[in-house]
Amino acid sequence: MASKKSLHLYICMFIGIIAISFSAIIVKWSEAPASILGMYRLLLTNLLLLPWMWSYREEWKAVRVNDWLRLAASGLFLGIHFLLWMESLRYTSVSSSTVILTLEPVLILIASYWLFQHRIKRSAIYGLGLALIGMVLIGWGDFQLSGQALYGDLLSVLGTIAVVIHMLLGQDLRSRVTSYVYNFSVFLVAGVSLAVYNLCAGIALGGYSSNEWLLFVLMAVIPTVLGHMLFNWLLKYLSATSISMSILGEPVGASLLAWILLGETLGTLQLFACVLLILGVWIFLRNDRPSTASHHAASQPISPQ
Repeated sequence: MASKKSLHLYICMFIGIIAISFSAIIVKWSEAPASILGMYRLLLTNLLLLPWMWSYREEWKAVRVNDWLRLAASGLFLGIHFLLWMESLRYTSVSSSTVILTLEPVLILIASYWLFQHRIKRSAIYGLGLALIGMVLIGWGDFQLSGQALYGDLLSVLGTIAVVIHMLLGQDLRSRVTSYVYNFSVFLVAGVSLAVYNLCAGIALGGYSSNEWLLFVLMAVIPTVLGHMLFNWLLKYLSATSISMSILGEPVGASLLAWILLGETLGTLQLFACVLLILGVWIFLRNDRPSTASHHAASQPISPQ
């Protein structure tokens, strides 16, 4: 019975990986500005979460003023992440953009070393070195293709830094704020922040085709609800290490989907660089102290892409 239950859980993890892999594909399909796509993804996700708000009324009341400020800051950086990462896909390939995002746990744990004195094993540092070499090679390969692709890679790197700040702000919050309250709050702030950005930039909030609205809904349902929220639920039953490793499945799934659905292909150098970066992150996660990774992953939700 136990093994059967474990099989079901890993099937759910596989579904989650496929779901988050569709995020980049949907961005590529959409012709709407990245800030519009990100805004409606977040706000529509909040709409889906709205029916459960009353059940958490006591948790809402218990949030302290300082925590509201931290939630607002975390949501702001999440909005910046969506803006930069989705925009990166207008310039570079799905593979390059999503592989660069796998640096997120590496950057988080490096920041944790400086902020919280979490030690990093030497073997994990070797993995970090491989990952950074892979990232440089991705940039070099894309630069050889076009300056635009390199610009897209830079946007993805900046988007990854933004989501790392979002996660670090959330790390302390999740010890006091429930997952529902945290997700709803930061999604709302991020969505409203993108709405303000769109208004200031003169980008129309409406007038999009029915096909675009369908893509907005799919972004909320597939990568967010069936992807990252499913991972948050799985944290109750699977180890944090297993969930952390699932982030390495996204660039693989996204690249395969991009090949099948978008006709994107990888050059030899790009393919080698992607494999090197993923291998480096895998080595890093495998050799980082379990207590650090477990505490971090269990204290906050998996960040959305």
